[in-house]
Amino acid sequence: MSFPRLLTAALALGLVAVLNPATPSAQAAECGTSNAALNRPATASSAENAGTPASAAVDGNTGTRWSSAFSDPQWIQVDLGSTQQVCRVALSWEAAYGRAFQVQLSDNASTWNTVYSTTTGTGGTQTLAVTGSGRYVRVYGTARSTGYGYSLWELAVNTESTGGPTIPPTDPRNPDFGPNVLVYGPGYDRAAMQSRLDAISAQMKTNQFGTERYAVLYKPGVYDADVNLRFYTQVAGLGLRPDDVRLNGHVRVEADWLQQGDNPNNLGNATQNFWRQAENLFVNLPAGQVERWAVSQAASYRRMHLSGQVQLWNGGDGWASGGLIVDSKIDGVTVSGSQQQFLTRNSNLAGGWNGSVWNMVFVGSPGSPAQHFPNPSHTTVDTTPVVREKPFLYFENGEYKVFVPALRQNSRGTSWESGAPAGQSISLADFFIVKPGTPVATTNAALAQGKHLLLTPGVHRLTDTINVTRPNTVVLGLGLATLSPDTGKAALAVSDVDGVKLAGFLVDAGVQNSPVLLQVGPTGAAASHAANPTSLHDVYLRVGGSQAGKATVSLEINSDDVIVDHTWVWRADHGSGVGWNVNTGRNGVVVNGDNVTAYGLFVEHYQQYNVLWNGNGGRTYFFQNELPYDPPNQASWMNGSSPGWAGYKVADGVTTHEGWGLGVYCFNQANPNVVTANGFEVPNRSGVRMHDLVTVSLGGVGTINNVINGVGGAANLATQQRYVVNYP
Repeated sequence: MSFPRLLTAALALGLVAVLNPATPSAQAAECGTSNAALNRPATASSAENAGTPASAAVDGNTGTRWSSAFSDPQWIQVDLGSTQQVCRVALSWEAAYGRAFQVQLSDNASTWNTVYSTTTGTGGTQTLAVTGSGRYVRVYGTARSTGYGYSLWELAVNTESTGGPTIPPTDPRNPDFGPNVLVYGPGYDRAAMQSRLDAISAQMKTNQFGTERYAVLYKPGVYDADVNLRFYTQVAGLGLRPDDVRLNGHVRVEADWLQQGDNPNNLGNATQNFWRQAENLFVNLPAGQVERWAVSQAASYRRMHLSGQVQLWNGGDGWASGGLIVDSKIDGVTVSGSQQQFLTRNSNLAGGWNGSVWNMVFVGSPGSPAQHFPNPSHTTVDTTPVVREKPFLYFENGEYKVFVPALRQNSRGTSWESGAPAGQSISLADFFIVKPGTPVATTNAALAQGKHLLLTPGVHRLTDTINVTRPNTVVLGLGLATLSPDTGKAALAVSDVDGVKLAGFLVDAGVQNSPVLLQVGPTGAAASHAANPTSLHDVYLRVGGSQAGKATVSLEINSDDVIVDHTWVWRADHGSGVGWNVNTGRNGVVVNGDNVTAYGLFVEHYQQYNVLWNGNGGRTYFFQNELPYDPPNQASWMNGSSPGWAGYKVADGVTTHEGWGLGVYCFNQANPNVVTANGFEVPNRSGVRMHDLVTVSLGGVGTINNVINGVGGAANLATQQRYVVNYP
């Protein structure tokens, strides 16, 4: 249908006070004129067709509209992002208007308060003075004026001016990153720099659960340095490409602090070398030397160029248990040694790869070994179906910027070797720099004004949820900045919008239980984001270890098309505040959205399903899981009548799902007699396919009866590894 346009551009932008002479002057003076609904997430009971979505009523464009189905009742609602005092609602009806409708407010989109009601609506331009507070504003129609549906050109919302927090500007040429970000440039004092690097390394060597955090950044140029990378430390170049920052020396991770067995001199164990990252550098090794990158979970080697060989374990003894190489070029051979599992994605392994233990996965990486599983256990996927690389800070022409790489389809190799990477640059002037102690209200106010967030190193204790409501928002952490909720709320929640990027931070559960720690999309999210998905990069979640943290679900993904680019979701098995009834966590990752893709999914020790996948079209490239160490007895580890919970569960109603290179391990330290029925459980449907699966009983301590759905045999003391190449 086609109807005449009825609203001026001024009204669509929320400049409505002058159009309502009945509004008392006192109220007009208090009521703001900016449109709080502009470009906010909007949903509706229905849409007439794909060209009339709810979002068209809040886009500030008087040439687009929302229209509903031809029935009653119908509604449209908008999420303002935070609870606000609403003082005016402006409706720009098309000819198909509401004769009877209400304006309603809510804090939770569930319980609604009616602040305006009419049964004699006139259509056209309606400017309604209302009084009430809420995060959500809904227009609820009960009777149409025509045989068509309800149709709005624009829905504008004005809120009272509250004198909220002032958002300080960010100087992109001289930003204040705080005391724990070290920036070096040409003309540096080499001895002073090396002394500072050595001091940080010594401080952080065994600081597994401390509160200190560091980022060491290098402007484009040439440097001589030996970076011995320890806990909660990031080293990164500030060039647009890795080769813009040449570091002659090392960026290394050593296994020289955690003893193996009872002998204090027996070192070499890298299985607790967590939470560190190297990014965006060319490391030129001294002649005849190799690089050591002896790491386990939450340790990313990303967007790096290494001139020679790298060893992924201690180089002679000991163990290592995870990690990844992403968007990097390794000129020499990569030797995995005793590294138990590893992911390499979109990297150029120019010198080849040597080694395998249980689960080595290669996706879109030239130079990878040929597909072979098991022994050697090499899962090789030729191309990466859809990915966006991690956003990163860089320095150009005297100004700091953040580069957001473009989405890539069916890619192979790095994003940067063939020239300038594709993507978008954002001036740091468009970012709000969040420091430990910044009130959440200030952070949310900055987000509401359209700012991106840069999280500085340290522990950010939160009294409320950081709400990301605008599309394309970037939240970028430096130095593994850590968000810790103190009041049982989520640390961060993302609306069901396009293109949000979350990168480079840790979420640490507080002692008051959070139902969810990090939520991507609200419950019931259903919008398609295939053209511009939300993505998570090096985002880690932890329950316990630093404190007796608690969270029912650590990571919940409700939006469709989300990309997970490396995460470690960990219910702690050691540290402080650890125990079966102490650091409680039901599920590590719950995926409700459709078409979610994960690269590098590390999830461990949760008390029911570690991963529960409810959405269709899911894909996982590399999964590593250890079941909980601490069930005290079999009765504590039962799923109804079945012993234990699978590490990776695809829900019974799912029709399409696929996984490559996935491992589930047990180590029943508290009670070796505890048994788990299956490492993996999936519905038996032709659209659900799993490739290269392994279950391991670590040291034979505990039993997994079968790999998947009663198939594969028992991993136990007698046979400690079991493999299934394809299921079904």
